[in-house]
Amino acid sequence: MPGFPLPSAIARPLLHPYDPANMPIELVERVGRNATNQLAAFGEFCSFVARTFMWLFAGFYRWRNIRLMFPQMYEVGVKSVPVVAITGAFIGMVMAIESHTTFKAIGQEHRMGSVINLSVVKQIGPVLAAVMLAGRVGGRLTAELGTMNVTEQLDALRVMGADPIRFLVVPRFIACVLLTPILTIYSDMLGVLGGWVISVYFMGVPNLPYWQYSAQGVDTWQIMEGIIKSVFFGGAIGLISCFKGFHCGSGASGVGRACTESFVASFLAIIVLNFFFAHLLKAMYTAVYGMRGVFE
Repeated sequence: MPGFPLPSAIARPLLHPYDPANMPIELVERVGRNATNQLAAFGEFCSFVARTFMWLFAGFYRWRNIRLMFPQMYEVGVKSVPVVAITGAFIGMVMAIESHTTFKAIGQEHRMGSVINLSVVKQIGPVLAAVMLAGRVGGRLTAELGTMNVTEQLDALRVMGADPIRFLVVPRFIACVLLTPILTIYSDMLGVLGGWVISVYFMGVPNLPYWQYSAQGVDTWQIMEGIIKSVFFGGAIGLISCFKGFHCGSGASGVGRACTESFVASFLAIIVLNFFFAHLLKAMYTAVYGMRGVFE
């Protein structure tokens, strides 16, 4: 009617949320929101790591704190031996089978031991052992702590004046750091033995040259390189798994999602750490010993 203002819904048409004109704005908002959430989660993780190391150096050497670590060492170490052993042995066997054709084609099959053992102790053994632990141990830690979070047991500890990180995270973190190198050594040994059995007894490679070239290609530095990396792999697995358990969503779906995110994040951390340590340790080796070929 003339003389009366029109209602806003009539005077100005509403924009549909799926209108193409709104899509760039929604995309920018979504990207910004996701980036902000990721930065906030990274900040929470850094605070979680800082509190873990604070309690690690604040009297954990006392017996009442050390005894909390023994059940975790059994869960992380003893129960992981079968899967690590099978993985290491079959990786060595597969490498022997795959590399024999190439080495035989160039008449150098007696040098297979140097390449197989170097690959096992330097790269494949530590990485695969850490990945298997991320799947088995990391999933267990996340599910256990996530269930305690969902059932409000963590809140009960806070109400009683006890820090859950001190009693729940630190023992699990130390167990992962201490036992991952030991399991890596075990995996390396079985990988070396598996490659030797297939090469010598099934592929007909001479036994004495196999070990002679292995000794030339693998020295103490190469072995320690894999062990040093495994220490950081174990620390990453322990911290990421416990953090995901502490910050899981509600219900069974939240715990399951946290376990999946824990394995994915641990696997990515292992790959990234392996890249940086490979570059760093290679530069250190070159600076100390110079360039040295495998077939020298």
